[in-house]
Amino acid sequence: MAELRYKARPAGGTELRAKTARDVITDAAATGDDRPRARAGQMRLGFLTGQYPRATDTFIQREVAMLRSLGYHVQTFSIRKPPATENVSAEVEAIRRSTIYLLPPASLLRAHLTQLFSSPKRYLSALRLAIRTCPPGFRALLRQAAYFAEAAMLARLMRKHSLSHLHNHFSDSSCSVAAIAAELGGFTFSFTMHGPSEFLEPRLWWIDEKVRRALFVNCISHFCRSQAMLFSPVDCWDKLMIVHCGVEPDLFELRQHTGRGKKLLFVGRLAAAKGLPVLLDALAKLDDVTLEIAGDGPDRLMLIEQARRLGVSARVHFLGYQSQAQVRDLLKQADIFVLTSFAEGVPVVLMEAMAAGVPVIATRIAGIPELVEDGESGLLISPGDANATAAAIRQLVEDPSLRTRLAAAGRRKVEQEFDISAEARRFAAILARALATAAR
Repeated sequence: MAELRYKARPAGGTELRAKTARDVITDAAATGDDRPRARAGQMRLGFLTGQYPRATDTFIQREVAMLRSLGYHVQTFSIRKPPATENVSAEVEAIRRSTIYLLPPASLLRAHLTQLFSSPKRYLSALRLAIRTCPPGFRALLRQAAYFAEAAMLARLMRKHSLSHLHNHFSDSSCSVAAIAAELGGFTFSFTMHGPSEFLEPRLWWIDEKVRRALFVNCISHFCRSQAMLFSPVDCWDKLMIVHCGVEPDLFELRQHTGRGKKLLFVGRLAAAKGLPVLLDALAKLDDVTLEIAGDGPDRLMLIEQARRLGVSARVHFLGYQSQAQVRDLLKQADIFVLTSFAEGVPVVLMEAMAAGVPVIATRIAGIPELVEDGESGLLISPGDANATAAAIRQLVEDPSLRTRLAAAGRRKVEQEFDISAEARRFAAILARALATAAR
């Protein structure tokens, strides 16, 4: 088996150092221009995801910014624009302006004719791939036809912008487009697997075939890698690399803890997978504790009604989507961060809380125990258990010395293993090595 993690070093073998990801993003916001700047000899990459940028994908924004700071030319693509409600800051607006969107389609027929006549063999091969990997059912057929249509536009754009490699985040629909586009355009592709949704329907998203075709696959945790191993051929396991999502620890001021800790914070999407009804049930079992909920989603009205029914409305504040800067301000005021999710990858928001010196309580699921060590860098609880959640919160509320100890250990954990600068360099090293191997 190949090593899972490589010491970060660019293709030329010399050390790379430049601006931080925050510097790059902030400069783009100040100028209103996030367009990649081409320089001679740069590795030219395309980055694709389904909707970009969103309030919840800061890890992709930071990864792109850090790769650019390392000297890579990165052009971002997205299948569609996110809702306007997710445009929460000047930084996100600058990224949105520089991203190329495949939908609504422009010059769709031209893209397909260009691909067909420039390389009929590749076009027919990509069409066979789309047909062969199409799941059963009429709706699945329509989806696959849409992916094939979008793939031709993407392949044309990759050629137009002289991009030699495509990386996709998430292994579901946008990765289907990426895999078909790579076959159409004759370029290499890779992807980052996050979970958990892809793990629930591996055949729908033909994970095995995507892993087989990809140059490499970045997995955000060892748990994620194990799921990729479950669904992919054994002879492809050495393609599966560990590259964490990460944060910039220096952006966060370390929280100091004294006295009784009464302010809870949750940041994330208001959706079933986040288990927020459990957190509200736990809050109802506690006195003199408040909860701030930063985020939005389909369950907002239901959660507001549940808070009213439980008699805790006065202690729960729904803040809506918040920018990265606003989340950092919320963390400065929080005593405890709580995440009661049923399904996760490795949540970046947990990393942010730990970097800010806020003790965390999280569910013992998926890759979370690789970030939060129970009793060492946070507290882990069983998913769906409101009593255990309330007990963990009560324990931290009443013990400032425990909050201080967990917070300090959490900050160290993020600095050592989830720093975006180190992870982006690891990504760059994996990419350089894989491309060099493929060129032999």
